[in-house]
Amino acid sequence: MKIVQALKIEDKPWKFFQEDIPLHNPLVLVFADRFLLEKSEVISDIRSRFPYEHIVFGSTSGEIVSGEVYEKSIVVTAIEFEKSTFQVVTENILDYHKNARPLGEALYGKINKTNLKHLFVLSEGSFVNGSSLIDGIEDHLSDAVSITGGMCGDDARFLKTLASYKENPKEGEVVLIGFYGESLEITFASFGGWLPFGPERKITKSTGNVLFEIDDQSALDLYRNYLGDKASELPQASLLYPLNVTPEGKSEPVVRTILGIDDKNNSMILAGDVPVNSRVQLMMASVDGIAAGAQNAAAIAMEGRQTPPDLAVLVSCIGRKLVMNQRVEEEIEQVQEIIGQQTTITGFYSYGEMAPFNGKTACELHNQTMTLTLISE
Repeated sequence: MKIVQALKIEDKPWKFFQEDIPLHNPLVLVFADRFLLEKSEVISDIRSRFPYEHIVFGSTSGEIVSGEVYEKSIVVTAIEFEKSTFQVVTENILDYHKNARPLGEALYGKINKTNLKHLFVLSEGSFVNGSSLIDGIEDHLSDAVSITGGMCGDDARFLKTLASYKENPKEGEVVLIGFYGESLEITFASFGGWLPFGPERKITKSTGNVLFEIDDQSALDLYRNYLGDKASELPQASLLYPLNVTPEGKSEPVVRTILGIDDKNNSMILAGDVPVNSRVQLMMASVDGIAAGAQNAAAIAMEGRQTPPDLAVLVSCIGRKLVMNQRVEEEIEQVQEIIGQQTTITGFYSYGEMAPFNGKTACELHNQTMTLTLISE
């Protein structure tokens, strides 16, 4: 595997982390600030520097490269697979009336199934129900195929996100990358480090990822009461106080952050499903707890690996970045300490992370986690 990685911060010159060598038919991942991806001259510059066919764009809430975290930047990672292959397909959620499950089914229907090893999802992040998207992809998926990925970000603005394959970045796009090859070793993990607090309650009214009532009370009013003065800062303030949700009949909780609020029907729109009868608590975190969570994720992802990873794709939640603030790079350092300095690191801060629970095969949508996908040939 050959990798060329570059960083550009607004108007500063490109910085290359490896030798800028020509690659043969690489997969190019472009993670960047949404405002930069909206500029035609920026896209032209990227295409000029990386004149390759298979370019995937995604907007972020912060960019990760070579063990560091940046804002208002562009991170490009070009990967040449020497023994393996890949396929990229897309669909747009706006063509499905924002219904993510049939979109997921259509994406998986496009993917070649022969020797498929792993799927990586890069999704629109503003209004896609990530849980439904995963359900659609997994509907006919073999247990031997794993899924990881993330939902695009827009810093802490929550206005819109952009993604694309080959085309210029646009709203509504969901990208699915399939990886193929017997020589591929792909491992993954997801871990949070947040702690629940306060009374455990029950979700009594919801539809998909729209939450109406907790304990037969308005969920939005209840949440605003907890936030106090910070309630006027919703939905951004919810990144610091996500919900710990344990669906009925399941033992593993998932964390849910709020993507938006609807004052007309007094509801909250979350990144994934919040089923009726789920148990729910508020959550909070410390910087040390988040850094330890990242370290745990890296340790789990490295368990049982046969070869050191060549590439680590990190997807971490914007809420973690806001809590850690000036110390945000500590969680990347914790990951790098475990996976090794020789591993190339790329990634972004997201509105949602996708990975199976540790030891499981079925993928889940997570919030407030560090999710790793480790790849080698």
